[in-house]
Amino acid sequence: MTTIGFLHTAAVHEPTFAALVRRIDADHRTTAVVDAALLDDARRLGPTHPSVEDRTVAHLQRLRDLGADAIVCTCSTLGATAERLGVGLGPTVVRVDRAMAEAAVDAGGRIGVVAALESTIEPTTELLHSVAAARGVTVDVRVTMVDGAWDRFESGDVDGYLDLVARACSTLAEDCDVIVLAQASMAPVAERMPPGIPVLSSPRLAVDAAVRSVS
Repeated sequence: MTTIGFLHTAAVHEPTFAALVRRIDADHRTTAVVDAALLDDARRLGPTHPSVEDRTVAHLQRLRDLGADAIVCTCSTLGATAERLGVGLGPTVVRVDRAMAEAAVDAGGRIGVVAALESTIEPTTELLHSVAAARGVTVDVRVTMVDGAWDRFESGDVDGYLDLVARACSTLAEDCDVIVLAQASMAPVAERMPPGIPVLSSPRLAVDAAVRSVS
């Protein structure tokens, strides 16, 4: 039996991603490390700051030592850093938004990004352009920052958070071929949108990628 490890920066993600693994393939175990302060430091110092990188590496190594055969970093702010630092670690390190970005680029050239954290905007847009370049296409990335949404999430008002994100998606929909949700915590919004508005979230796609990497 193989093990999928998760590096989380919010405890709320742990049961969500564990349940996804069980639904996709019940033969896989899960293990997780949660460090909420790591996101705070990455937002304040930057995801490539030495102290942030050192803690990220330590968490990846811990997950490896716990038996993880693949690791998903579920924080989009830290995803590129974790993916880079995980090269040569042993387990495959999957950034939560890579598979979503690939699906978005395949869906069309006008991509909307809805973000609740400013720190996710640069890594998300860079990833989309990188994926597009690898496929030999160009994309027009349009970013909407949902002001006040993250404050609601952190205060526990998840419904209010999701409502604000859903409204932002509706506003973007007319001018985009596809919309990507920059935070994994936004995933329920995809189910709230009416038919005809293509909205992609990262959790399921990332877990699928991790499971495939060890199959």
